[in-house]
Amino acid sequence: MYTARSMAESFGTDAEAYDRARPGYPDALVGRIVAESPGPDVLDVGCGTGTAARQFQAAGCTVLGVEPDARMAAFARGRDLPVDVATFEAWDPAGRTFDTVIAAQSWHWVDPVAGAAKAAQVLRPGGLLAIFGHVYEPPIEVAEPFAAAFRRVLPDSPFADLPARRPLERYQAAYAGIADRIRETESFGEPEHWRFDWDQPYTRDQWLGLLPTTGGLTRLRPDQLAVILDEVGTAIDGLGGGFTMHYTTLATTAARVGAR
Repeated sequence: MYTARSMAESFGTDAEAYDRARPGYPDALVGRIVAESPGPDVLDVGCGTGTAARQFQAAGCTVLGVEPDARMAAFARGRDLPVDVATFEAWDPAGRTFDTVIAAQSWHWVDPVAGAAKAAQVLRPGGLLAIFGHVYEPPIEVAEPFAAAFRRVLPDSPFADLPARRPLERYQAAYAGIADRIRETESFGEPEHWRFDWDQPYTRDQWLGLLPTTGGLTRLRPDQLAVILDEVGTAIDGLGGGFTMHYTTLATTAARVGAR
């Protein structure tokens, strides 16, 4: 996914809508990262509009964001988050180092080999690398109409061949791959895998507000998007106008060793 730069940099089309719709991260996850970090200085890779960064700021951390999309960066700066505009791979740390490097729902846009090496470069001794993101697969009554509408609108998209719902094991395998790339740097201790399960209710309007901010939909024409949202909205109406999403937030973490 990290080679798909046009998609990676499409989320800023409506940064305000993105920030409003996207869910935050479990307090237990943020608290555990803060507790295991040797200090308060955090680098947020692919910070977007600053969703995760604001949670770490609220927990007492000093956060710097790195974000390739200038529109997303401008939004985050407007909410008191300093941001450097760059891809993480090309970003110049200018001698700066950090206690923690986080990547919240963004590491799949980073070259996994170069990214792990860059994280090792900017972490202080004992510093923590924490890569995390959500698994959110809506109920089958919502997922199937979405998948069918998406296939009709974009039959040639690589997303069109995906199943309506993907098993958790598929996401866990991706995080296991992240751990392998971290090990290859020989700069970190043995990676750990964390899991947090939680639920969030959605109304019809809330879910239809979130969908256009997701990777497969950010570049659709308005007429294409309308077809998908109409189908999904009808499905949610059939559930009584809302549903409860079960989220699993997965994390891979590792502590920097041997840094000078």
